[in-house]
Amino acid sequence: MKKRIYYHDTDCGGVVYYGNYLKYLEEARTEYMEQRGLSVKQLMDLGILFVVYRQEVDYKFPAFYGDVLEIETKVLSMSEIKTEFEYTIRNQDGRITTRAKTVMVSVNRNFEPQSVPKELRDKMLQPAAV
Repeated sequence: MKKRIYYHDTDCGGVVYYGNYLKYLEEARTEYMEQRGLSVKQLMDLGILFVVYRQEVDYKFPAFYGDVLEIETKVLSMSEIKTEFEYTIRNQDGRITTRAKTVMVSVNRNFEPQSVPKELRDKMLQPAAV
């Protein structure tokens, strides 16, 4: 996923504000799922919700106003309830700016853990549709 950095993404020094990366990771996960034919909205309507259980972010090099970031997203592991995403973010020069991991847990509308149906897990693990 490509992400252009706008002025509102940055601090007074023109560097991407560290908290904004969490939004970028959320967008990248949504794109990852949609590339596999899964709509977060449709899953929510079916009562399948995903919540962040754990988040790790390693900031390697700053991203700046005007940069275009490429966010590579993949699933490292997936069980019936937990999914671990891994991200590598590079700037337009190919330099790694950020590495991150997110562990998501599937819950129902009462926010109780629930299994993700096997057909959905299979879709999450397949390559992106071309």
